[in-house]
Amino acid sequence: MTDSARPTRVRIAPSPTGDPHVGTAYIGLLNYIFARQRGGQFILRIEDTDRTRFVPTSEQMIFDSLRWLGLDWNEGPDVGGPYGPYRQSERTEIYREHVQTLLNNGTAYRCFCTPEELETKRKAQMAAKVAPKYDRTCKYLPKETVEENIAAGKPFTIRMAVPEDGSTTFRDELRGEIVIDHNNVDDQVLLKSDGFPTYHLANVVDDHLMQITDVIRAEEWISSTPKHVLLYASFGWERPKFWHMPLLRNIDKSKISKRKNPVSLIYYRESGFLPQAVINFLGLMGGGMPTLNPIEAANAGSTKEIDIFSVAQMVEKFEFQRISLGGPVFDLVKLKWLNGEYLRALPQEEFVAALKQTILSDSYIRAIAPLVQTRLETLGQWGDLTDFFFRDNVAPPVDVWVPKKRTPEETLAFAAEMLTSLEGTDWTTEALDAALRALLTAKEWSVKEAFMLLRAILTGSAQSPPLLESLVVFGKARSIDRIRRFIDNQKKAAANTKK
Repeated sequence: MTDSARPTRVRIAPSPTGDPHVGTAYIGLLNYIFARQRGGQFILRIEDTDRTRFVPTSEQMIFDSLRWLGLDWNEGPDVGGPYGPYRQSERTEIYREHVQTLLNNGTAYRCFCTPEELETKRKAQMAAKVAPKYDRTCKYLPKETVEENIAAGKPFTIRMAVPEDGSTTFRDELRGEIVIDHNNVDDQVLLKSDGFPTYHLANVVDDHLMQITDVIRAEEWISSTPKHVLLYASFGWERPKFWHMPLLRNIDKSKISKRKNPVSLIYYRESGFLPQAVINFLGLMGGGMPTLNPIEAANAGSTKEIDIFSVAQMVEKFEFQRISLGGPVFDLVKLKWLNGEYLRALPQEEFVAALKQTILSDSYIRAIAPLVQTRLETLGQWGDLTDFFFRDNVAPPVDVWVPKKRTPEETLAFAAEMLTSLEGTDWTTEALDAALRALLTAKEWSVKEAFMLLRAILTGSAQSPPLLESLVVFGKARSIDRIRRFIDNQKKAAANTKK
């Protein structure tokens, strides 16, 4: 079967290592559009072989977020398909069988170097100002030594044997031909000592077995593509087409990150953004949508001739060859404007329903109620005690967030340390308490000082319901964003004062 005759099959392959990322939605939308335009299949695969970073709740959050955005997949965990649930952790035997093929044909080898030895090599290369890469010590081990090590039960990984000379050439459908010298390609670990594959092996094996015709992913994977091309060649398989999409950028053109923008899809859902606005906004990224003229916009029921369009319009009009390779800017101001346009266009009943699904949901109200019920004298006081749960911005005055014996500068520095600590913390009262107390000990802050600061950031006030419980109800995504915005706002205010 020629490549043009193959039915289109594309996939996204997120890793369940935390909150689902807006980048996953961006790449997911592009794959979805590509498949729908060609009458093809859009597949979801969970890449969960890195067990050290695995977050048990993350997988379901990925499913929920994709469904919230309307990006329904054709095959996957609860839809079925010829290969059953697509979780890589359930397919380890398949990868082991395929890596044996590479060992047999000499395109892979066993590596017995310990983590300590590898770290020593890496440090020596860094000291010599050489790009760190494996020095192929084990590639040249005599067969007898390899057999002795195996018989002795010595742990090993399996690495791909990258040709030591020459280069790998592949075509990127947006960029044309790309050539990467083999000196810049490491002998990648394919199978770890615990028997789990790395991304590179599992990615290629799964894409082949799932008959993926087009790999549409972020441009950060360009440097890894030679490894994948070499693996396809080692297996003797036809390789897919590669489309590497420009990365989402912050306003300052840096790679989008949680330091400068909320990147969790959970944040956008819990903060009251409409899914149709988020998906529309992501469709603006990259420039693949041609400008709608006023007549087309009117016929589509759009009030804005350029920026507002449906998924159906994207499927009809999106042109992948129009995509600009300059990084699309993820402008939160633009997203809020767009969300406002969608909110104002909602029929009243749908607007009320949207409120009840998010900010005024029964589950949210029920979670808040126990925190304030014992403090109320009248129901009218509800708003006085709970307003911060429903506000987007709070602005605590300096005398509220700076402890008496601290300066604004050192308090802001501590807030930054607190942000880093909490970002890696489970969002339970026990975990939050433990993380905060560990930070207090390390930085020599009192509980009173730290909790005063955190309460001010969260609520804008010196008073609140129980702090840790309030953080849990408010949610991790929104709490982290509120701390980050507080720090950014105070830095901007300080800079303006100096001017």
